Amino acid sequence: QVHLVESGGGLVQAGGSLRLSCTASGRAFSTYTMGWFRQAPGKQRELVAGISPGGITKYAEFVKARFGISRDNAKNSAYLQMNGLTPEDTGVYYCAADGLSYRIYSRNSAEYWGQGTQVTVSS
Repeated sequence: QVHLVESGGGLVQAGGSLRLSCTASGRAFSTYTMGWFRQAPGKQRELVAGISPGGITKYAEFVKARFGISRDNAKNSAYLQMNGLTPEDTGVYYCAADGLSYRIYSRNSAEYWGQGTQVTVSS
């Protein structure tokens, strides 16, 4: 069992930055693929970025090099650095973990989810 807690969301002006953190409790964090998803009002949840246990990263096309995902296995934590934010980035951001990466990258799902943190970008 893995319990995920996100933090770092908030209100920011367009062009600003936020850093989201996800802290995991439980065992074997270093063996999980971690993902950041987001869901905007009225839209489906979508993958933003993922990182493998070994640190290989993948990003959604709309990220366009603005965001960076990282992890610190010693701290049981994953991070999402978001720069150049636009109002279109507004939504609830969720941290997710799965021992099988294909669920995160191909199924838009995961074994474990955090409660989400709100990101609001004003124009």
